[in-house]
Amino acid sequence: MTDVPSRRPPGTPCWASLMAHRADRALDFYGALFGWEFVPGPRQLGSYMIAVRDGQRIAGIGEGAAEPHRPVSWTTMFASDDVDVSAELVRECGGTLGIGPLNADDEGRLAIAVDPSGAVFGIWQGRRLPGADVTGAPGTVSWSELTTRDSSLVAKFYQAVLGVEAQQTDESGVDRMVLRAAGQAAAGVLGVGRDLPRDRGAHWMTYFAVADTDAATGRAAELGARVLEPPCASRHGRMATVADPEGAAFALITAGESVAED
Repeated sequence: MTDVPSRRPPGTPCWASLMAHRADRALDFYGALFGWEFVPGPRQLGSYMIAVRDGQRIAGIGEGAAEPHRPVSWTTMFASDDVDVSAELVRECGGTLGIGPLNADDEGRLAIAVDPSGAVFGIWQGRRLPGADVTGAPGTVSWSELTTRDSSLVAKFYQAVLGVEAQQTDESGVDRMVLRAAGQAAAGVLGVGRDLPRDRGAHWMTYFAVADTDAATGRAAELGARVLEPPCASRHGRMATVADPEGAAFALITAGESVAED
């Protein structure tokens, strides 16, 4: 478990957010799976709720526009000292802005963007809500990783926009880079070439820590999730990938294990 500082170094994933078709169903699903309770979030974000576990803020769930064909997915939010400057850099570096920048009450200021490979991500300038209060403990975010065609090309975009460093890993035969903020591993970028799934395209994956990957995967299935990749051992720990009842994919990894380093 990592208690995180109030101020995040720019480029650090600081929050995970889900905009569901039916927020009430999403709250039921994730509350039962991770033991989350919910409190109201910023009023300007509508029916947005903040997930809380043991009194600590974990992530956010809201309800998006009523568009039945809109895919539902978890969005990784990156810390920024000035979201307006970061948003302008997104445009200059070949990305596009989908939402914002806009204020979220006194909690912070945000923008939602799309990188040149088509992956959606967020930028968050925290005020009263700097980000998640804890990471890596069961029921909290453990890691964020981008799956794309070529890691080096898109990593340059994030270097320019977020001010992070990009370091190639030493995994044999794997095109993977680690983005580093303030000298610490912050997020991953995995290049899969032609194996990029056509139905999803480039995308950020949110990893949630759990006490037992197998048990959590089974529980998710009981609650209506679809198992995309069953639990398996990897060099990073025991992992699985599931999709919630509305199709939002996320990964499960045993708490205390990490995909950050090799």
